[in-house]
Amino acid sequence: MATEELPELMTVKETAEYLRIPLPTVYYLVQRGQLPAIQIGGRWRIKRSLLDRDVLRNEGAGQPTVLVVDDDPALQQLFKQFLKKAGFGRIVVGTGQEALQFADKQHFDLVFLDLKLPDMPGDEVYKALKANHPDVPIVIITGYPDSEVLSRILAHGSVTVIQKPLEFEQLNRTVRQLGHKGAAVEA
Repeated sequence: MATEELPELMTVKETAEYLRIPLPTVYYLVQRGQLPAIQIGGRWRIKRSLLDRDVLRNEGAGQPTVLVVDDDPALQQLFKQFLKKAGFGRIVVGTGQEALQFADKQHFDLVFLDLKLPDMPGDEVYKALKANHPDVPIVIITGYPDSEVLSRILAHGSVTVIQKPLEFEQLNRTVRQLGHKGAAVEA
């Protein structure tokens, strides 16, 4: 993939696109001094190298971040509660496309991936995530352990699979086995 050369001094609009956040948010952060910006001729310019160094580098610092990809609202709520109690940063999405968009702009320490998604098969999401982040552990969550989609994922190597319906303690055991601290409080 060809990378285009980005300017060192970016406009507010270019910064919003670069960070993938709304334009008003960039103005707000600039005015509060939370983005490395200078005013030139009455217009804000954001220095990309400082943005990369100070803002994007710190994004992943601190708590581990988990991506959950499942379209079931009840399961999404279970993950949100569990991951909050376990001290994880979390992004919970319902489609493969949303998952890939988030994975393009940030690194995750762990991914929970449903096999049956409304927009694309789970194995396609798995392959795309692994292509960009080969070291990220991906836990498959499924109600269909004998599915063809799971067979295609297993062709790439061993993977952790959790069968639905999921339970709080089952999630706790899984994150501990993968080397992360689990939740101290039961659901």
